[in-house]
Amino acid sequence: MSGGVQFSECPPSLKNIAHYLKTALEHDSRDIIVAYWSRLYALQLGLKLSSQKPEETKLFLELMDWLEKTKKEHSGNESITNEVAGQAYLENYALKLFLYADKQDREGNFGKNVVKAFYTAGMIYDVLLTFGELTDEVQQNRKYAKWKAAYIHNCLKNGETPVPGPMATGEEGEDNEEEDEETQPSEEAQAPPAVPINPDTGAIDITSPEQLPDPPKEPEKPPGGFQAYVPPGGEEVEQYQPVQGEVSLTPDQISKAQKYCKWAGSALTYDDISTAIDNLQKALRLLKTGQDA
Repeated sequence: MSGGVQFSECPPSLKNIAHYLKTALEHDSRDIIVAYWSRLYALQLGLKLSSQKPEETKLFLELMDWLEKTKKEHSGNESITNEVAGQAYLENYALKLFLYADKQDREGNFGKNVVKAFYTAGMIYDVLLTFGELTDEVQQNRKYAKWKAAYIHNCLKNGETPVPGPMATGEEGEDNEEEDEETQPSEEAQAPPAVPINPDTGAIDITSPEQLPDPPKEPEKPPGGFQAYVPPGGEEVEQYQPVQGEVSLTPDQISKAQKYCKWAGSALTYDDISTAIDNLQKALRLLKTGQDA
């Protein structure tokens, strides 16, 4: 049951949308915004893949009916009625999952919740395609999250110890739909973790040890390994040549200042003014004095 509606089983011809329908189902009682946009994306994708079989049409009509009723029932929720607000909400939700999973991964805390968090972040980043082309940062996070979910899952399944953080060799590799199908986590691993987010504050509400902790507003250090936070391909940052009286900065210091500025920009996306100011102040201090806060 979902919102009083019993959906038909997803036919094999639409297997590519099953993951998004499952993401929606897992969020029905926790976050109706995620559920709404996940089903809308599944419907849009399904219509493109449709071979016009009766069982496909039946599912599409059920989804359309649910979407229409849900939008009316939540007509006061801008994250459902307004695409801009919905996009911002999903980006924030996926980023919180991503940062939680990345932190746990880097600390060597491997387990089902980390696989779930990476996998669900990847699914929700897919759903953002509803709003158009993805930003470079979202594309990189999406690719990394999907790779990490499959990698950790397969390591645990084979009794191997995963390597924390990004692979130095760039094993996350190219996007490959066939490879994705082969390395999808099991049904148990696909289920999203319990992440109830307070609609008023945007914070994750913790009610049991099984639920994810509220991730920091910014990571202690960048996730790394992908272009969203570091120069692509490990390319070196050209050292800035200071004029008289300025501090000489190393490539690492310049790179760190760039990261502070990027974090400030991300914070402004979610109207987090205090975090944006804090990061800009850190960048200015580093550029002026060479000292990192």
